[in-house]
Amino acid sequence: MGSSVRELAGATPATRDRYVDLLRVASLGAVVLGHWLMAAVTPDGVGNLLAVVPALQPLTWLLQVMPVFFFVGGFSHALSYRSLLRKRPEGTADSVYSAFLRARLQRLLRPTMVFVLVWGAAALLVQLLGGGGGLTGVTLRMVTQPLWFIGIYLAMVAFTPPLLKLHERYGWAAFAGLAGAAVAVDVLRFAAGVPYVEFLNFAFVWLAVHQLGFLRADGRIHRPALLAGAGLVTAGALVAFGPYPLSMVGMPGEKVSNMAPPTLALLAHGLWLVGAVELLRAPAARLLERPRIWRTVVAANGVAMTAFLWHLTAMFGVYGAMLALDVELPAPASAAWWAQVPLRIALAAALTAGLVAAFRTFERPAAPTAPGAPGASGTPGAGPLAALGATLCLLGVLGLSMVGFGGLLDGRTALLIAIPVSAPAAVAMTLGGWLLVERAGRGTGVRAGIQRP
Repeated sequence: MGSSVRELAGATPATRDRYVDLLRVASLGAVVLGHWLMAAVTPDGVGNLLAVVPALQPLTWLLQVMPVFFFVGGFSHALSYRSLLRKRPEGTADSVYSAFLRARLQRLLRPTMVFVLVWGAAALLVQLLGGGGGLTGVTLRMVTQPLWFIGIYLAMVAFTPPLLKLHERYGWAAFAGLAGAAVAVDVLRFAAGVPYVEFLNFAFVWLAVHQLGFLRADGRIHRPALLAGAGLVTAGALVAFGPYPLSMVGMPGEKVSNMAPPTLALLAHGLWLVGAVELLRAPAARLLERPRIWRTVVAANGVAMTAFLWHLTAMFGVYGAMLALDVELPAPASAAWWAQVPLRIALAAALTAGLVAAFRTFERPAAPTAPGAPGASGTPGAGPLAALGATLCLLGVLGLSMVGFGGLLDGRTALLIAIPVSAPAAVAMTLGGWLLVERAGRGTGVRAGIQRP
């Protein structure tokens, strides 16, 4: 792998925006580290350190960096879709859209489906053998929770072509429209008490942040300090005077979460983060000119999604091993607990590295069908077929993030848009949706350009 990383790094064109690659790795890395640190595991269950020590909640204003990842996604999707349009100027809208979806979803869904199938088989075996209690049961329920992020990201990929057209026509006004819709949703939610309307902000808030990536791709974020300041002041005012909690991550037992569903406060937080990372762009770009640092970023980008998928597996594995060896788990936030943090994180990182070594091959994109091969002209009705497949993938992944793998033999379900969904049904939807996307996009003869090493 070392030689291929060196070759990729050495072949980087001068026009490549290396800072975007760094932001992608750094944002996922911050999420992984945050999960490892916030988990307050005891023999009785799993809690949240931020609930144990509420004074730490302001740290989420620095460490809740998912908006940065979605911002980077918007940038990359704009470049990818435009690249595909250039390569297929004669293609129909349906064929270009289906090719775009297939190219983007491959890199996401190949490692995700391997994760899901491996964990599904393991969960079934454990429960057939009569296990599933204690920390094992908690693990089976919680290990799929980060999949919500992949579900939302799938939606962003699917909406890229129409929203990119709106961006190209209206620029900042397109972002303002999405942000205004997020404001309207929160007004209806908190002032008018309209039920269920808050779930619309899963789309409006995250797509607004994604739209900022389009603006970045076209060089239209000219005043990042103003963006950061406005976002920070707005978020502070909303938390101080509105119904929004201080924490920018979900907290157990809270009536209102800034994350699930997203709120206007989280959108303002996203503005502050985007402005802040843009202010660091120039010094970071100079740093990334150093060959060793750039090679590290290239290597990390090649396995980032695999590491993200398996990091909770590694964390629970470490805690399980400690309990099996009768290692004492100190009370969360105690002096002994803090003293144990470096060891736990080091062990989780080592186990994650082992899992990445085992599964990283599935993150490599598959080769496209050669031009001129059967079906290279595209599948009839490819656009609607790809859209249906992406929708099924989105619903399946979100459903699985909610229901987990616990209670497989008991028919455990979770509500997804008011519909009960079981783990097997969620896996079937995801797999079926992916197959539809593959069918619709197969034979396009090109791979969409991707702003990644």
